[in-house]
Amino acid sequence: MERHEIPTHLTVADRAFLGLTMRQLLSAAIGLALAFRALNDLPAPFALRLGAAGVVLAGTAVLVLWRPAGRPAEEWAFVLLRFWTMPRVAVWRPRERDVQPLALREVVLPGGSPNSSVREEAADAA
Repeated sequence: MERHEIPTHLTVADRAFLGLTMRQLLSAAIGLALAFRALNDLPAPFALRLGAAGVVLAGTAVLVLWRPAGRPAEEWAFVLLRFWTMPRVAVWRPRERDVQPLALREVVLPGGSPNSSVREEAADAA
């Protein structure tokens, strides 16, 4: 019996059904379910329901099958959304220093009288 090594180090997604990856297959199933729901559950004339289902199917086909630059369309949608939400200009300004006076503490030395205390600056006042 011959032995051969199964390559497990490849970074290629497994194909599940009809050449689709599991991500694509799940996205297609969700899109088909949404199109079916639009066709059956919308309280509108049949032509309008058919059009809504067609729009959902077209959107699903774009999300599932279109892979510009080898990346899924939802990754591009995330990149575009992040681009739209990021500020266009970044301005650097130095921080204003918050200057506070040093706090004073009173220290009573052992063996001294209660009235003889020493005042010192607190080094850890923040």
